[in-house]
Amino acid sequence: QVQLVESGGGLVQAGRSLRLSCAASGTDGSFHTMSWARQAPGKQREWVAAIYLGGFTTYLDTVKGRFTISRDGAKNTVYLQMNGLTPEDTGVYYCAARWARLGSYDSWGQGTQVTVSS
Repeated sequence: QVQLVESGGGLVQAGRSLRLSCAASGTDGSFHTMSWARQAPGKQREWVAAIYLGGFTTYLDTVKGRFTISRDGAKNTVYLQMNGLTPEDTGVYYCAARWARLGSYDSWGQGTQVTVSS
């Protein structure tokens, strides 16, 4: 059974940085797409960033230029470097992965809390 485990969340002041990691276990294959989503209190979950096999990336408009998604294919690990954090970035960050280029995600992590104080 594939498992995704996130780490790296925490409490930081506005303007600082955090790096999230998500490691996949239980598989020898490489996911086509690995993504990060977040959910703030009282809000719907939103997609933050995605990285596709081959390295193509997409970002939520409000994080472009501040966040960078990357992956280590050999380790089936995805990272999210978050710079210039603002209180609006507060939420639970989830890692997700899928085998196909499109469609629903096959695996989700349990989430890691990111709190940005003003």
